[in-house]
Amino acid sequence: MGVRIDETDRKILAALQEDASRSLDEIAREVGSSKTPVWNRIRKLREAGVIGQQTVVLDADALGFEACFFVLIRTSEHEADWQARFLKALKDRAEVQEAHRLAGDIDYILKVRVENARAYDRFYQALISEVRVHNVTALLSMEQIKSTTMLPL
Repeated sequence: MGVRIDETDRKILAALQEDASRSLDEIAREVGSSKTPVWNRIRKLREAGVIGQQTVVLDADALGFEACFFVLIRTSEHEADWQARFLKALKDRAEVQEAHRLAGDIDYILKVRVENARAYDRFYQALISEVRVHNVTALLSMEQIKSTTMLPL
């Protein structure tokens, strides 16, 4: 990491992780500073890449995306062309919230959020029509126990 982070930076980052929509005045009060130094620190952290994209967290269930599947993928294909097509297929699908390449028996794990099982099947059929995979296992999440984007600062 190219930037030195001190305790005040950590407090600012923790406050932003909790609720980035709060005003600079509120954050400055919380971390025991004034608005301008806090703004300068946030700007420095953004420029250094510590703070990335700012977004809003939506309630998937409230929007009708009630099914969350974790999809385990094994492939016998490891060529650069296959990987490029596979990554493009994942990036082109809004249903894929996360994708990870793994060490071990499973090559990839995806977090896929859809309306229901039929919607998952449409996703699955589209994916396997674009790229060949050796084995796919879909696990339906019965209950989300914890979900956070917050890092333990």
